[in-house]
Amino acid sequence: VGHPFRTCRGMSSDKRPRIPHDQRFEVPRIPALVELCIQAGLDLPEYPTKRRRKPIVKIGRKEFVDANEDDLPDPEPDKFKEPILEEVSDDEITPPSSPEETAALAEETLKMWETLRNGALRLMKRYSVRVCGYCPEVHIGASGHKARNCGAFKHQQRNGQHGWQAAVLDDLIPPRYVWHMPESGELQKELKIFYGQAPAVVEICIQGGAQVPEKYKATMRLDIGIPSSLKEAEMVV
Repeated sequence: VGHPFRTCRGMSSDKRPRIPHDQRFEVPRIPALVELCIQAGLDLPEYPTKRRRKPIVKIGRKEFVDANEDDLPDPEPDKFKEPILEEVSDDEITPPSSPEETAALAEETLKMWETLRNGALRLMKRYSVRVCGYCPEVHIGASGHKARNCGAFKHQQRNGQHGWQAAVLDDLIPPRYVWHMPESGELQKELKIFYGQAPAVVEICIQGGAQVPEKYKATMRLDIGIPSSLKEAEMVV
């Protein structure tokens, strides 16, 4: 007979109870990327978080209590005394004053976009992220919540339940693809198959003067000539 002490540290020992449907309004909802960073250890004064240094203890089928941490040293003080998430008002935002400043801002924005996606991808390899297979709902955790708020097609047959599956980076940070504008700045419906696409952030940075990253050249179809007329397009084999 095994001992009665709850000292298991296995892969499932630190799972938190899932949010039931009747408590869906009691738990605050925040951006998925912010929640992912908080679970990775980021402390934000706007979103106070209780950091457990020992796995929770299950005392019943749906009852959990915190483990005794009296034997551990005192936790370190808060690293961030000032909020790092500050919303800039529209009055404080000024457009670039010259083409050189516009190009520099576009390059910096594009670099930050890649830093954001690369950092999120690295965190997703460490922490579980789930996405509904029917709707864009995202959940940060090993298993999705139980709130029945899926409104996708035929959700009545599932009683609004989500179909959770492993998420990819584009589920967490949707790229929002847009048509790549040619130099003429006008898109023609009949030439749709010749135009490329790029994430909206990338497209606006390219129009601002940033260099096209190598990874987006294929989707933007920069190496494909766009016919100048419908007659020329009909001649393409």
